[in-house]
Amino acid sequence: MAKHAEEVERTAALSRTIALVNDKGGVGKTTLAVNLAGQLAAAGFACLLVDLNRQANVARDLGYRDTASDDHGRNLFDAITGRGVLEPVPGIRAGLDVAPGGIELDDLVSHMVGRMGREGLDANLALGNALAPLAPSYDFVIVDSPPEATTLVDLCLYAARWILIPTRSDEAGLDGMANVARRFAVAKQYNPSLSLLGAVLFGTGVRSTSIHDEVREHIAQAFGGQSPLFSAFIRFSEKTAQNGRRLGRLAHELEEDLAAQPAWWKALREGKRHGPRISATAASVAGDYRDLALEVLAVLRETEEQETAEPEAAKGAQ
Repeated sequence: MAKHAEEVERTAALSRTIALVNDKGGVGKTTLAVNLAGQLAAAGFACLLVDLNRQANVARDLGYRDTASDDHGRNLFDAITGRGVLEPVPGIRAGLDVAPGGIELDDLVSHMVGRMGREGLDANLALGNALAPLAPSYDFVIVDSPPEATTLVDLCLYAARWILIPTRSDEAGLDGMANVARRFAVAKQYNPSLSLLGAVLFGTGVRSTSIHDEVREHIAQAFGGQSPLFSAFIRFSEKTAQNGRRLGRLAHELEEDLAAQPAWWKALREGKRHGPRISATAASVAGDYRDLALEVLAVLRETEEQETAEPEAAKGAQ
C-alpha cells in the first residue's frame, strides 16, 4: 500500500514532464527543447530544462557554456546515481532554470547498465526519482534526451508523463521515431502514465503538405494507429540556427534583435560596421515556436480537463 501511494505521488509530481526523444541525432531535439522551454518561460510559466546530453548544446544555445553556471553535468550525474540531490541553475532566463549536461555524464551509461544488472528495469526510474521532489515547483519540466543512447532515452521514458518526438521527414528520422515507439511500449509497463504528446516536423518546407501527410502515416504505424502530428512545424532556416547557437540566443530573442537591427542600407550609408546581421527569417522561425508552444498548451489543457472530468462523471453515475 505504501509503495502504491509513493507511485501515485511520483506520477502526480511528474505530470507535466515532457521528454523530447528520437533515437536519431540531428532531428532538432535540443533546439526544440530550449525554444519550447524559452517560449513557455517567456509566457510566464516556471520551467525546468534538463540536459541529459554529454554534448551540452543546451549550454551553447542558452549562452552559459563554460561559465560559473556550467558544471558540465556533475550535479545531474550525482542526482541520478543517488549521490546527491538535484540543484538546478536558477534564472538562466526569467522563469527558466536548467540542470546542465556535459562530459560529466560520460559514465552514466555504464553506471545504469551495472545498476540494471542489480535492479532490473526498475533502475530506469532513477531520473524520475531525482526530478520528483523538485517538479511540483515548476509548471513544466522539459528533458532533452541524447541521440543514439538507448539507456539514457529509457531514463527519459520512465520519468516523463509525455513524450514529444521531433523528426525530419527523411527515413533516418522516421526510423529513429519507430525505435522510440518500441521502447515506449516497454516503458509503459513501469510508467503507466506515459503518453505520446505528439510528433513535430523540424527543418521542413512550409508548403511540403504531401510530406507532412506521409510522416503522419509513419507515426500511425509506429504507435498503433495514433497519429498526433502537430499542425505547427519548424521551418528550415540554417542562418537562424547558426545565429542562435553562435550568439546563445533563442528564436524569439533573435526576433527582438532583428527588430532593433538598423536597416542594412542605413548602416551602409552611415559607414557603420555592425558585424554579422540577424537573418530576416528569425521572425518566422520564432513564430513557428510560438505556434508549437500554444498547441502544446492546448493539448495538455484538453487532456487535463478530460482527466479531471472522468472521476467526477464516474462519481455522479454511482
